[in-house]
Amino acid sequence: MADAAVPEPVASFIDTVNSHDESGFLDAFTPDGAVDDWGRTFTGRQAIKAWSDNEFIGARGTLTPEDVTTEGDRVVVVGDWRSEHANGLSRFTFDIAGDRIAMMTIREG
Repeated sequence: MADAAVPEPVASFIDTVNSHDESGFLDAFTPDGAVDDWGRTFTGRQAIKAWSDNEFIGARGTLTPEDVTTEGDRVVVVGDWRSEHANGLSRFTFDIAGDRIAMMTIREG
């Protein structure tokens, strides 16, 4: 079901990303959290940070949500991604564990 509102903890995560808050970004993930960026997977805080330094927070990225779907512990946000690394419509799938993100998967929107 599509919804205009972004649920927590994803809403706070997007605010954190858009304010380029690296610590808040990293703290949003579970200790064994992971990012799957078009098939390249980065697991754990250090690996996520190394990826993010070049392609996400370090690239001054911002996400403007356009469509949000929630199914159980999975939130899918399709939105306009703008950064110094990549730009365009992207689909972010968040697997939630409690109040943190266990997995963020990025694909073409």
